Amino acid sequence: MTGAYLPGDSSVELREVAVPAPGHGEVLIRMKASTICGSDIRCIYHEHLGKGPEGYQGVVAGHEPCGQIVQAGAGCRRFGTGHRVIIYHISGCGVCNDRRRGYMISCTSEKYRRAYGWQRDGGMADYLLAEEKDLIHLPAELSYADGAQVACGFGTVYEGLQKAGICGNDAVLITGLGPVGLATGALCRKMGAARIIGIDVVEQRMNLALDLGLCDEVLRGGPDNVAEVRRLTGGHGVERAVDCSANEAARATAIRATRKWGRIVFLGEGGRVEFNPSPDIIHDQKTIFGSWVTSIWLMEELVERLVRWRLHPADLVTHRFALADVSRAYALMASGQCGKVAVCFDEELYG
Repeated sequence: MTGAYLPGDSSVELREVAVPAPGHGEVLIRMKASTICGSDIRCIYHEHLGKGPEGYQGVVAGHEPCGQIVQAGAGCRRFGTGHRVIIYHISGCGVCNDRRRGYMISCTSEKYRRAYGWQRDGGMADYLLAEEKDLIHLPAELSYADGAQVACGFGTVYEGLQKAGICGNDAVLITGLGPVGLATGALCRKMGAARIIGIDVVEQRMNLALDLGLCDEVLRGGPDNVAEVRRLTGGHGVERAVDCSANEAARATAIRATRKWGRIVFLGEGGRVEFNPSPDIIHDQKTIFGSWVTSIWLMEELVERLVRWRLHPADLVTHRFALADVSRAYALMASGQCGKVAVCFDEELYG
C-alpha cells in the first residue's frame, strides 16, 4: 500500500509499505477519508516541533481518519468486518486516571500513549491498523468525510462548547475562522446561539463563514475589534467567546469583548497572550477555559447529535484530493486559502 510521510521541510513523501495484519483486539481499516488538521501543519509539515511522546516519530501521517473495517483480529468484541468507523486519534494506556475518564488525549503513559499520525501510523494511507478500543461507530446518515472531522476538529470544539455552555441567550464571538472556527460556528448554530460573530483576516474563510450561514457578522481582524463587537451587542459584549486562532491579538480581543460574567474558551494551540487579570478577568467575573480535544464518550455523543441536528461537517470541506495528490493537499492547507482539506478514497473522493 501507499503511505504519506512528513519529513518536516514543507513537503510530503509517498512510500510503498506492507499492508499490516491485525493482531488481538485490532482491526484493519480501508481508509475512506483523512482530513488535515492545523496542528499537522504547525508541528510536523513545516518542521518537527514536538519532543518525546509529543513528537512526530516518522510514521504515516494523518490523525483525522475514517473508514471501513476489512479485517478484524481475534478478541474484538464490538466491531467487525464491514463496520464504518471513526478513529479517535489517541490510543491511550487504558489504566491511568485520564484514560479511565475517556480522555485518551490526556493519557499520562509515556510508553503506551501513541497518537495516530504522530507516534503510530495514521490515516494518510490506503489502510490503517487500529485498536478496537479507539473506534467510534459511524452511522449511515453521516459520510466518511463527516466522520473524519469528528475525529479531531469537531470533537475538540464540542468539548470546549460543553465547558462554556451555549444556549439561546448567548451571543458568541469566534476569533479565527479556519476549520476549527468554522466548526465552532456550525455547532453554536445548532446549540441555539442567538448571534454569532466571527473575526478573521483571510477573505476566503470570512466569506465561507457567511456563505454557509455559520456567522451572522464577520469582522476583519484589527485593532478596533473589541469596540466593533460591543457595538454589535448593544455595548455589552458577548456572553461567550471562543478563540480558534492562537493569535495573541485575537486572544486578547476574545477576552476583552466578552461581557461581565462571560466565559471564554481557548481552543487554538500555540502562541501566547497578554492580559491584565484585574480589569480583564477578575473585576468582570469572567472565566477562561482551556480545552484540549475531547473524551471518547463525548465524541460518541457528538456523533449522535450530528445525526439529530442533520449537521454535516463535510460541508466545510472545500477541497478533496486523492492520495496520489497528497502533496498538493498539504500545501493548500498550509496556505490557509481554503476551508477543510480532505484526502479521500474510493466513493468518498467525489463527495
